[in-house]
Amino acid sequence: MLSIERVILIVLDSVGVGALPDAYMYGDEGSNTLGNTARAAGGLDLPNLGALGLGNIIDVEGVPAVERPLAFYGKMSEASPGKDTTTGHWEMMGLKLEQSFPTYPNGFPPEVMSAFEIAIGRGTLGNKPASGTGIMEELGEEHMKTGKPIIYTSADSVFQITAHEEIIPIDELYRMCEIARDILRGEHAVGRVIARPFIGTPGHFTRTHRRKDFSLKPPAKTVLDYAQDAGHPVYGVGKIKEIFADQGVPEGIHTENNMHGVDELLKAMHGRTKGIIFANLVDFDTQWGHRNDPQGYAQGLAAIDKRLPDILNPLDEGDMLIITADHGCDPTTPSTDHSREHVPYLIFARTLRHGRSLGTRETFADIGKTIADVLGFEAPVYGTSMKSELLV
Repeated sequence: MLSIERVILIVLDSVGVGALPDAYMYGDEGSNTLGNTARAAGGLDLPNLGALGLGNIIDVEGVPAVERPLAFYGKMSEASPGKDTTTGHWEMMGLKLEQSFPTYPNGFPPEVMSAFEIAIGRGTLGNKPASGTGIMEELGEEHMKTGKPIIYTSADSVFQITAHEEIIPIDELYRMCEIARDILRGEHAVGRVIARPFIGTPGHFTRTHRRKDFSLKPPAKTVLDYAQDAGHPVYGVGKIKEIFADQGVPEGIHTENNMHGVDELLKAMHGRTKGIIFANLVDFDTQWGHRNDPQGYAQGLAAIDKRLPDILNPLDEGDMLIITADHGCDPTTPSTDHSREHVPYLIFARTLRHGRSLGTRETFADIGKTIADVLGFEAPVYGTSMKSELLV
């Protein structure tokens, strides 16, 4: 008998576990964020994640497979085209995309930029694919002299606006993002418009924690909507509310970094005894993956592993913990972009027996279907529940 009243879902943003079969279509052959990071760092120190079964999913230097893992484990393929945050999270909640969001390897077309510049009443800088820190250093000084916001994109479907907080105040930057979000519809409906504020002086610029994502609304109901309909509260930690444009996530809190994310997750767990607590820990992606920093990535994983007992210890018999990821971002490859990878899953509940492999799932959506099934509500979305396999 499995009686679950609360699911805690943690997304380790970008912690992929090996290239998908179609990774060649994205230029991501050989990507393996977790495995390659472990090799580059000379091994990972993850005893708690290892006890759950992380090292049973793939070979991870420093994280050996265990005979009796505490969690059910495996990896998942992404059925939707793409390798971005929005696609991964939406699919996880049962929404499979048939067409990928548009990307702009040559920058945004004149009709988009002209409309945007007219609407904000000033010109722009950049308008090209770039790393966030790189373009900040390249154009930050000119931005401070001219007051023009810096526009850039990546291999993902994003329209990013970066600006110094003393030149373009944060409220104005957010207003610009809202304008861009209204313009970027139809054929130019990018997954996210992102505010990327920074501070400092030329040569010493640093991003601030007031980043904000302006996502498209999901085009159909997700597991989160059906949970709400059935009376199961949903709470987001990190950028979850933004990823779903508040749809199905009426409450949540923005976080500054991974440790703040864990702190807020623990607060939510203390005060919320039912429903879904959905957390995203983003530093793996933004701080280390995109910056090709495997040592930092390894240290970040170790820091989360040390906090894992804080999350596990309060769990009671009515709780289920699921740990997964949304895509890869291999810090050991020449690319600084996301990578098209499998993602891991670890499913733990005190009422379940010792874990075992549930294999490679065909879609991230099996997570959402499983959550609906164990909480006991109908969610007519894509995916297959793993509940019956958990009980064998």
